[in-house]
Amino acid sequence: MSGVADVPESWPVESSADLHRDGWVLALRSDQVRRPGDHDEEAFRRLVVEHPGAAVVLAVDDQDRVLCLKQYRHPAQARLVELPAGVIDEPGEDPEAVARRELREEAALQAERWTHLLSTFSSPGYSAERIHYYLAEVLSPADRGDFVLRHEEADLEEVWVPFEELVDAVLDGRVADGPVVQAVLACRVRRDRDAG
Repeated sequence: MSGVADVPESWPVESSADLHRDGWVLALRSDQVRRPGDHDEEAFRRLVVEHPGAAVVLAVDDQDRVLCLKQYRHPAQARLVELPAGVIDEPGEDPEAVARRELREEAALQAERWTHLLSTFSSPGYSAERIHYYLAEVLSPADRGDFVLRHEEADLEEVWVPFEELVDAVLDGRVADGPVVQAVLACRVRRDRDAG
């Protein structure tokens, strides 16, 4: 096994100020950061988008089709092909439990077999958001419980896409949502390794 790996590290923060914070998922703060060690440098400003993290589900049925959700995303000004996904609501909440909840709430499905594909930082230059990706297989209907689809979610369109067609759509740029791209390519690599 290679020695390449990310290493946890925290540089000194001289001061921090909230630029935006409310009851929604995201907050924005400004940190004055100093490089550690004996350096004759001024502290520098870094903006940080706080985000609790999320889980994404690549749900594949027994016909090798992926459940995709077409959803309007205002910042992108587009209706994107996405996967069931959701925010980690509570600090320390298990990402797989979040994935199970989101599959049930957004798609009214449950899965017997869960495989962790990967976990990635979305854009660590300005955000601490980490997304956990899961493959869900052996699907069956589930009750949404008291969850009600609202806002953009109320306008979701479900489509079942053959896995290989989704791989092609990712590779030729027709599907560009980052979490879809990462989940699909991670699953493709896993399948190739398992077959090889």
